[in-house]
Amino acid sequence: MSTIEKALQKNKALKKETSDKSTLEAAQEKAQQIAADNENNSTSNAKQVDQAPSAKNEYVQDNVIVQQDSTTEESETSFYSNNMSKEKFIPLTHIQKEGFVSNIGRHTINEEYRAIKRKVLSNAFGPLSKTLTNANIVMVTSPNPNEGKTFTAINLALSIALEQDKTVLLVDADVLRPSVMKTIDQPFESGLMEYLLGEVDDLGDVIHHTSLDTLRIIPAGKSHHLSTELLASEKMLESVSEFANRYPDRVVIIDSPPLLGINETAILANLAGQAVVVVQEGKTSLNRLSQAVDHLNPDMAKGFVINKAKKSASDSAGYYGYYYGHDE
Repeated sequence: MSTIEKALQKNKALKKETSDKSTLEAAQEKAQQIAADNENNSTSNAKQVDQAPSAKNEYVQDNVIVQQDSTTEESETSFYSNNMSKEKFIPLTHIQKEGFVSNIGRHTINEEYRAIKRKVLSNAFGPLSKTLTNANIVMVTSPNPNEGKTFTAINLALSIALEQDKTVLLVDADVLRPSVMKTIDQPFESGLMEYLLGEVDDLGDVIHHTSLDTLRIIPAGKSHHLSTELLASEKMLESVSEFANRYPDRVVIIDSPPLLGINETAILANLAGQAVVVVQEGKTSLNRLSQAVDHLNPDMAKGFVINKAKKSASDSAGYYGYYYGHDE
């Protein structure tokens, strides 16, 4: 058991449990019901996909190599039919020189995120996935702003996208301070908020392809004063359930707002099965970290990434001390 885990458990023991169900817990139950309904319909949906030659994918599940047809591209093409005619593209080659995970050469950051993604993938597709709701949906957050969560979310998405048998959807849900497009040096684009507001009819119209065939991005879009209500809406629940259940090889990375002082994060915590909490070294006290973790769904798998301070202006942030666990 890690030092972080022991300290958090000690802090948690000092607090009283409450038995009243919150509105967020009710939202979680609704999300679970939608996920169950989608799972029941998955067989009939799969039959609607056009028959075509497809590559074979393998992944580890319950310590057994499972081989299956990869239908992600076919399913997405047919389901988001309008998107293919308006395809949007985000180049990523330029960020390989800026301290991000790269598929060219060997880099220390690649190894650091390889260790993190192994834990995430194990929980998403291994034995633990049966105990989690939406195990393949991973929210990346932090106790406070500016602790490195967006950098972590992007690199985790890039690292998983380099797998041979996985696809990744990176969603910027930090709708108050969108950072994904800015961090990868891309202009503002309509995104999640426009879809939830009904200004964009087809979800496929806000899914952007990238120079990595296995990575797609949904920007946050514009800020809105009803962002909390929109993220808690039936439309958002249905979208997340679709992300979680339609594509068996997909991991969804959600760049979420900070945990403290922002209502939207607690809503997202009830939609995801895993949480990666980024903590900047020397910035967040143990008490504040404990308060932040209390905003997460207790049934989630939780990971902690300690973000080291930059040594110089040219150095990228480093990550170490990763612990991943699941509350019993």
